[in-house]
Amino acid sequence: MKRTDLRNVAIIAHVDHGKTTLVDEMLRQGGVYRENQVTTERVMDSNDLEKERGITILAKNTAVHYKDVKINIIDTPGHADFGGEVERILKMVNGVILLVDAAEGPMPQTRFVLERALSLGHRVIVVINKIDRPDARLDEVEEEVLELLLELDATDEQLDSPMLFCSGRAGTASLSPLEEGKDLVPLFETILEYMPAPEGDVDGELQMLVSAIDYNDYVGRIGIGRVERGTLRQNQEVMISNYHSEEKPKRAKIVSIYQFDGLTRVPVTEASVGDIVCFSGAEVLNIGDTVNSPALIEPLEFVKVSEPTMEMTFSVNDSPFAGKEGKFVTSRHLRDRLYKETLRDVSLRVSDGETTDSFKVAGRGEMHLAILVENMRREGYELCCSTPRVLYKDVDGVRHEPMESVTVDVPEEYVGSIMEKLGARKGELLDMQLRGTRQKLLYRIPARCLFGYRNEFMTDTRGEGILNSVFDGYAPFKGEVTMRFTGSIVASEKGESTSYGLYNTQDRGVMFIGVQTPVYEGMIVGENPKVGDISVNVCKQKHLTAIRSAGADEALRLVPPRIMSLEEAIEFIADDELIEVTPKSIRLRKQILDTPTRLKAEAARKRAAAN
Repeated sequence: MKRTDLRNVAIIAHVDHGKTTLVDEMLRQGGVYRENQVTTERVMDSNDLEKERGITILAKNTAVHYKDVKINIIDTPGHADFGGEVERILKMVNGVILLVDAAEGPMPQTRFVLERALSLGHRVIVVINKIDRPDARLDEVEEEVLELLLELDATDEQLDSPMLFCSGRAGTASLSPLEEGKDLVPLFETILEYMPAPEGDVDGELQMLVSAIDYNDYVGRIGIGRVERGTLRQNQEVMISNYHSEEKPKRAKIVSIYQFDGLTRVPVTEASVGDIVCFSGAEVLNIGDTVNSPALIEPLEFVKVSEPTMEMTFSVNDSPFAGKEGKFVTSRHLRDRLYKETLRDVSLRVSDGETTDSFKVAGRGEMHLAILVENMRREGYELCCSTPRVLYKDVDGVRHEPMESVTVDVPEEYVGSIMEKLGARKGELLDMQLRGTRQKLLYRIPARCLFGYRNEFMTDTRGEGILNSVFDGYAPFKGEVTMRFTGSIVASEKGESTSYGLYNTQDRGVMFIGVQTPVYEGMIVGENPKVGDISVNVCKQKHLTAIRSAGADEALRLVPPRIMSLEEAIEFIADDELIEVTPKSIRLRKQILDTPTRLKAEAARKRAAAN
């Protein structure tokens, strides 16, 4: 049976190409809002971190109605670190809308998500967005998209994909670049005509693949997925099994069922083939599980999610300030929270560390793990994080490391500096294109060589450069590379920083703290421009005497400190340093806090390296 009253589509694109803004307009023109209703921008970015950063982190479901047809839409992240979110939801849809920026064209993440969609045989509607940009290159971008489809071995049907020209912000779409759009009707019509309707046996035994997990304090775990066969009913007895596991199927009972409609979840008593629904009642439920009726247990194969490429060690906070700000501070709290995250995030891996109070957390990139840490600190956790490490592989006895495909878009005057820096970091230049006054460079570079480079890149390009990267397979190890050419300024005393102590220290480097900041021995308070660490006393008080000097009453002029974000801290720290994360503070520290012990360990390490 074909469900002609239903379409399931996902919107995929590179970061900042306008997916969420387009979904806003589709909701508005799909009749989700009242005429006088006040709405917010990027309504699908409902998470606090998504609103603050202006990016989508989690894939989310919504639905609009057009001509008696319900269109289920899944808004996906565009950042490469959250590619696992895109991979897991592609099983829920029958086709994808590929968004491409009219000026930037296809970017690394565009290739990654499109390749995944084509491999599953999905139909593609290409939408060239932001056509109202003054630097739009419609004809060139159209050719670049077709070249990309050819490179990715698209079928003849996929090569004949319809192409629309759209302005997500204005809410217009047209079938020709020469034709001015009035609304999104051409897009809705193309979805109805080109996207296949869901098919399946309505009278067969229930079969449903769980592609996402939600949680609610009242009903517990909530499964989200598409009904592949049969009908899902309220109060129905079901069996939960997994294609990739040898465990016995578990019995459960469906308590409640919800369908997506606009921005709300509507309770229903049953759902049929093709419906994307949420259901509660199964406490033992994971992403990739199949819900079957007890009469016929046939687990479905889940899409293989790409493996993590880097890891960090999370450990219990053992600094002198531990336990002062957080609610959850023990290794048990940390373990429970990290393993709980793996149930929701399919691209995250957690394993026990070398000590009882440390855990190895592997993910797709620095932002992937930074978002996890940021969420944890907002929930009241305290922890320490190590510097990121890439995950190596042995292939036929040869050590291989993860590589990144890096696209750099910079003004012409900065090209020399960027090529010099990336060349020193073992980057291999693959392509170079001139676009007006800007150059687009394509590099292949070891993933570890990008650690700590993004801030340097923004400084080198005066904030005008754009750098994007995506995982590009494994290659033989490229050799050792020095990536940090600065040291740390480390506090040698416990106390509170004084203006006198900071004034006498600020000439030695960039300070990370201001006046009256509590510090402890071993805490990093600044950056030394030269290689090597400096121990300083920022708590030093000025000696009071009865003798007045000429400059006694002059105010001490302090340079404003550089306050580091979590991502900047992750990029900055060296192998012997940690980030102390608490609900109110982000501090940098040495692994060994005691100064004499640390200096002895450093000397022993240098002797071992020399031998």
